[in-house]
Amino acid sequence: MRWITALFLCFLLPLQFAWGGEIELHIGRHSIRATIANTPHSRERGLMRHNELCANCGMLFIFPQPGKYSFWMKDTPRPLSIAFIAADGSILNLDEMQANSTHSHRAQANVLYALEMNRA
Repeated sequence: MRWITALFLCFLLPLQFAWGGEIELHIGRHSIRATIANTPHSRERGLMRHNELCANCGMLFIFPQPGKYSFWMKDTPRPLSIAFIAADGSILNLDEMQANSTHSHRAQANVLYALEMNRA
């Protein structure tokens, strides 16, 4: 997860063309295939009920405006890591989330993006 900051700085501009579907993110020799969650429904559903997630896969949440968004893991059967990311691509905070938990994980400041991936 340490290379995510550089990753976001490398692809922030292309995001404007990636609304919907999937995007492949590249940084150095690392690649991430991220499903875009940019609608109220896709952000609400997230990775619920996803039993499998490849090692280099995740979900990129794109919000309509910066805010202190919260996430939980209800009906999500696998532990995940989340990066809360500001509009400029900087990671504000990372959190480790337990499977099937209703514990809330919140951005420490206003963010425009969040990236969920398998917990390392």
